[in-house]
Amino acid sequence: MCVFCDIIDGKIPSKKHFENDDFIVIDDISHKAKKHYLLIPKRHYACFSEQTKEDCEKLANMLMNLPNLQSSLGLEDGYRLIVNQGGNAGQSVMHLHIHILGGEVLPIAP
Repeated sequence: MCVFCDIIDGKIPSKKHFENDDFIVIDDISHKAKKHYLLIPKRHYACFSEQTKEDCEKLANMLMNLPNLQSSLGLEDGYRLIVNQGGNAGQSVMHLHIHILGGEVLPIAP
């Protein structure tokens, strides 16, 4: 079973900072920045290539609403979004998710 699906289903506890019918935003347990969250679609799919048109539209809407969460997440001074796709890119959970990092000055990304 997928760990993110278990979190979404409430089988594994996690601090949820945001939840709607389509997504959750939780703390990442392996912080890479002072503030590190995961934005996780509730529908399980591993990568962008598995998205339906509806999934794409939901993700676009969620990303457009991220500025509304900036303050509650402590990201007023900016944030970085990271998506790892596949094992070579570092994706360790095969359920699409977006890392949201901030809360400090981040190093320049390659």
